[in-house]
Amino acid sequence: MKKIQEIMVREIEEISPNAKVSEAIALMLKEGIRSLVVTPETGEDVYGIVTVRNVVFKVLAKGLEPKNIEVREIATKPLVCIDAHYDVSHAVRLMANLNLARLVVTELGKIVGIVTLMDILRSSQGEKIC
Repeated sequence: MKKIQEIMVREIEEISPNAKVSEAIALMLKEGIRSLVVTPETGEDVYGIVTVRNVVFKVLAKGLEPKNIEVREIATKPLVCIDAHYDVSHAVRLMANLNLARLVVTELGKIVGIVTLMDILRSSQGEKIC
């Protein structure tokens, strides 16, 4: 059985909660990615995530101007995380139960990557996942 660390994407992009949504859009387009990890604003805060879905549904669909909205206003918090050493089947069940397209991957409490539905789909070629 494959482990999450075998299929996850290790290159993650972060963005400040104070950044404008227009900056998040530019970064996602430049890097060809669908999500950004939002760093904590203070020591009391937690990590979040901003996705293409957040931008489209919470900003564009409402006719709001991305340069006037801060990332913190549309980010999803807290992150749903999974340990890098878990089996991919565990990620599949978690994502299905919570209706998620991605999980942030951690190792010893530190963010080390992201695993998406597409990563799981790619890894499933010729192999039973569940």
